[in-house]
Amino acid sequence: MRRRLSNVVWWIMCGIVVLVFFIVILTKDAQIDSRPSLSRRPYHYDRILEGLNVTDEMLSPNSVTRQLSDQISLAKALVVIAKESNNLQFAWELSAQIHNSQSLLSNAVTRRTPLTVGESETAVRDMALLLYQAQQLRYDSATMIMRLKAKIQALEEQMSSVNEKSSKYGQIAAEEVPKTLYCLGIRLTTEYYGNPNLQRKLKERKQLDAKLRDNSLYHFCVFSDNILASSVVVNSTALNSKNPYKVVFHLVTDEINYAAMKAWFAMNSFCGATVEVQKFDDFKWLNASYVPVLKQLQDAETQSYYFSGHNDNGRIPIKFRNPKYLSMLNHLRFYIPEVFPALKKVVFLDDDIVVQKDLSGLFSIDLNGNVNGAVETCMETFHRYHKYLNYSHPLIRAHFDPDACGWAFGMNVFDLVEWRKRNVTGIYHYWQERNVDRTLWKLGTLPPGLLTFYGLTEALDPSWHVLGFGYTNVDPKLIEKGAVLHFNGNSKPWLKIGIEKYKPLWEKYVDYTHPLLQLCNFH
Repeated sequence: MRRRLSNVVWWIMCGIVVLVFFIVILTKDAQIDSRPSLSRRPYHYDRILEGLNVTDEMLSPNSVTRQLSDQISLAKALVVIAKESNNLQFAWELSAQIHNSQSLLSNAVTRRTPLTVGESETAVRDMALLLYQAQQLRYDSATMIMRLKAKIQALEEQMSSVNEKSSKYGQIAAEEVPKTLYCLGIRLTTEYYGNPNLQRKLKERKQLDAKLRDNSLYHFCVFSDNILASSVVVNSTALNSKNPYKVVFHLVTDEINYAAMKAWFAMNSFCGATVEVQKFDDFKWLNASYVPVLKQLQDAETQSYYFSGHNDNGRIPIKFRNPKYLSMLNHLRFYIPEVFPALKKVVFLDDDIVVQKDLSGLFSIDLNGNVNGAVETCMETFHRYHKYLNYSHPLIRAHFDPDACGWAFGMNVFDLVEWRKRNVTGIYHYWQERNVDRTLWKLGTLPPGLLTFYGLTEALDPSWHVLGFGYTNVDPKLIEKGAVLHFNGNSKPWLKIGIEKYKPLWEKYVDYTHPLLQLCNFH
């Protein structure tokens, strides 16, 4: 009996616990149901609708406003297609009906009440008839896509043709000698041969020959046939030099411009800087038996490529056929130790640069046994070796890293002692002779320079040489810090096609009050 009694008590206790448990659960459900119901739409959904200015009436499946808006959108697209098909009457009818439908929507918004079926029935029906008519005219989506594709293709072809012409005419404009420069050359040549005072000055300057070989001075070389550009290089360097009397410029030009160049630098002083003018025609060692470029000029195929002007249907861009790339003034940079046999270190400058800092610090830079000190230009992938050279050629592929960093000609420090020791000119000859058929590279002196000075170039601080002033926008901070500003590209500062905002950087070193410049209409 005791055992049975204990079992009964135990079952009773279990029943009470279960009953209490159910009561608690039911109470919580009642509390949950008694809470205010939450919106099924999340908060951000309402915000999106508010931002789009969408009303509940427009969201309704029976919305007249939405139907009218959809018709207007489709009709606008069909107006464009109709005009492209020269169906101007139908385009006008669509435009008129679009205007009517838009007026209805505008009135409904103004009075803040939805459109009714009655007031919009006529507009919806008229628009539907026009859209059906468009379908009969095959103004459907497929036709629209085909027409747009054809239009895009035609525009792309037109753009390609315009770009080609722009490139061609820009190249021609860049290569032409302005009348003002031509005038200056003629007048200076007349002065050189007809002015006895000038001849006397030239004889007196021969006493400065000792400075031309003094390696304790700062020697710069420029190879150019542009008198005014060379003058800006010399003037800007001298004006910004801490000690212009230690600055020595070695200018090399051609026979045509020699007299004019000599006259200009004899007539003008440059803060005490020494200026020597030579012509490469006087270099007896510069002949076809020694110089590959001169030997290539005797080749009939090369002459035809650069000088015949035959039509090749535009397969070869005009810039690749520019004879200047065979000019000795361009390639003379690879013979600097022979041009200046007494010098140990020189700074090479292009004639399209302007100097705005003292450059004496370049002569104390340690090149760490290298021959060429230059600013690297590989911040972007465009300026790596594979962009300049033909890596499908086994010779290039075998000897040069395609991702090697490119650098810039235009401001270079050359250690001529190391140059002679490593026979750098011989390396240049090796590669130039293997590019007779132009399969290693297409144009210019930079590609052979990259090959010649591969592994022999010391990277300089980028502020020494800032590029891009002849074709692109340059960061103002770089301009402020730059020692040498390079107008590389077609838009030279002395041309009408020069970039206007950068011209003042160059023009401030031109004395436009000079009598000869005024006679030749420089302004």
